[in-house]
Formats: sequence, C-alpha cells, structure tokens
Amino acid sequence: MNLALWIVAGLLAALALFGGATKALMPKDKLDELGRKSGGGWTEHAGASFVRTLGVLEILAAAGLILPALLDIAPVMVPVTAVCWILLMIGAMLTHTRYGQYKFVALNFFYLGAAAFVAWGRFGPESFTA
Repeated sequence: MNLALWIVAGLLAALALFGGATKALMPKDKLDELGRKSGGGWTEHAGASFVRTLGVLEILAAAGLILPALLDIAPVMVPVTAVCWILLMIGAMLTHTRYGQYKFVALNFFYLGAAAFVAWGRFGPESFTA
C-alpha cells in the first residue's frame, strides 16, 4: 500500500509540475492557442495573472506531494496537499463544465480520485506520523 501511495503521489506531482510550469511559464497567447487546439480554451476567458497563479499553485502542489515525506520535514503536509489538490480539481471540473468541456471534467475527476486515495492513505492506514 505504501508503494502504491508513493507511485500515485509521484504521478500526481509530475502532472502538477508539468501543468503548473506550462501555465506559469508559457506566454498567455501561446497557452490560449494550445487550448484551442486541444479542445480546452478556458484560458482565453481568464486573466493572465489568474492563469499564472494557478500554475504556481500547481507547482507548489507538486512539491507538497513529495518533498515533505522525502525530506521527513512536516510529512503531514502530503495528505494536506492532496486535499488541496482535490479542491483545485473541483474548481477545474466546474470551470470545464461551464465551457462544455466534458472530457476534461472526466480527466479532472480521475485526478481528484487519485488525490483522494493519497489523502485517505496518508491520513489513515499508511500515515507518516503514526
């Protein structure tokens, strides 16, 4: 179970790092164009600072899912970060629903489930603090 939690947390962290770096570092016009090509495009309706803030939050989530446990510094932050990721995914699902992007809603629901697994496992049976 511990190994599964590490793998899921690592995959979520990689996803968060990639998505966050894209949002935080890519010029907004390029991000808008990429969104149109992929069927997304929600960034066209959002301000550049909002999109960059989401990107920074995703990068922080990537760090929070791995580093506290890896460095054994406040490892309780791993499940707390997973809960924060759940909240972020709920927001993403609402946004994609508003724009009729249901394939992204389903994808975000999958990410939400993975984060819920990490939160449950690290708060419960495989807690770092027990």
